[in-house]
Amino acid sequence: MAFKKDFAWGVATASYQIEGAAYEADKGRNVWDMGSATPGRIFEGHSGDVGCDHYHKFREDVALMKELGVKAYRFSINWARLIPEGCGKVSEDGKRFYLELLAALKEAGIEPWITLFHWDYPYALYQKGGWLNPESPRWFEAYAKVCAELFGGECDHFILVNEPQCFVGLGHWSGGHAPFLQLPTHDVMVVAHNVLLACGLAEKVIRKTCPRPVKIGTAQAYWPALPQNARDYDLAARETFAARDGFGSVSYFTDPLIFGNYPEDALAWQKENGFSFPERDLAIIKSQVDFYGFNTYSGDYVTEKEGKTVRLTPPMSTPKTDMRWNVHPDALYYGPKFLWERYHLPVVCTENGVALAEWKDLDGEIKDFSRIDFLRRYLRALSRAADEGVEIEGYFHWSFIDNFEWAEGASKKFGLVHVDYDTLERTPKASAYFYKKIIETNGEEIFK
Repeated sequence: MAFKKDFAWGVATASYQIEGAAYEADKGRNVWDMGSATPGRIFEGHSGDVGCDHYHKFREDVALMKELGVKAYRFSINWARLIPEGCGKVSEDGKRFYLELLAALKEAGIEPWITLFHWDYPYALYQKGGWLNPESPRWFEAYAKVCAELFGGECDHFILVNEPQCFVGLGHWSGGHAPFLQLPTHDVMVVAHNVLLACGLAEKVIRKTCPRPVKIGTAQAYWPALPQNARDYDLAARETFAARDGFGSVSYFTDPLIFGNYPEDALAWQKENGFSFPERDLAIIKSQVDFYGFNTYSGDYVTEKEGKTVRLTPPMSTPKTDMRWNVHPDALYYGPKFLWERYHLPVVCTENGVALAEWKDLDGEIKDFSRIDFLRRYLRALSRAADEGVEIEGYFHWSFIDNFEWAEGASKKFGLVHVDYDTLERTPKASAYFYKKIIETNGEEIFK
């Protein structure tokens, strides 16, 4: 077992999913605030208006993290809470909230990992065209500069964006997530390119602005292809990074940042859709990326049949989560290996966890033994990758606390900590105490 001595054992959340206080002080609206108010978009009309009320209960939540031995906390800044109009004046209330959260984490000995953007785009900027507006990369650069000025003295790790595959693809192409658009493929390519320009500009301004050296990365939605057998290894690696026909690809959103070029198959796809860009953009996008953050929950097994790559239908006995995702621990073995071999960057599992259909029993407890089993299986796979030389710097469990799961509302339970949405009472689940043992033993608990 080869987890590093300074391994970042953490938990993760996102601002809109837990903060609540949607109309507190001078906070601006974001696309999820507006979208959840439209009937039919969110499960049973749920919203994040109150959520877990982390905005008012963050000290209680940090105390719980400390009790559970958490070493690092990945959270995101609500852009419109900090800058209500997306650009311009900074909210004193938003500034106060995040500085007080950082102070509480410091006092508890928990390392902050700040994600600048986790999908809650300011509605004021959306009304100006959002990510389609050619000025949108500069808007994000200005926002990143404010974050670096305010928080750069208290935070050593910045994640630029979370899962562009989702807020670009689901938000602008298929329309299942905010801002609930179904744009032509060409226009979605404009959105994706502007997001990459925004990341490149933000990386540079953060380094220039922060008062001390910081580490910068992204957190990518990552659903790796998994080899059915040993001879399918190279095939699975190629399929994992294919970018020819969809915005779910990791290479589409990271090759330009790391290598300074789109993947070859993406260029062909862009040409087919009439999308082009100035060559000078690639120099802006190319960034100094210190770590590769990946959010992985499962993967698909692949093999070759008659000269073609085939994604296999899993056997009927394959366990499925409450999201109907297959339980495939190999995703945390092959996934990190493929990333390490392609990008040669330290990797961080910035999200991994499981949604279960669960509730408090009559004794007031949540005995989520399936989540404990999930953790053991997936972390054993991650440990195996580390044993074989992959440089893995941390693992962040998604999520710390039950929360608003986007279009699924509050119906999906990912947390180590249960939330009663009527009383806002927090109750650690059995898995929370198992994760505490994992942290205390630097992973040895998963082999018992």
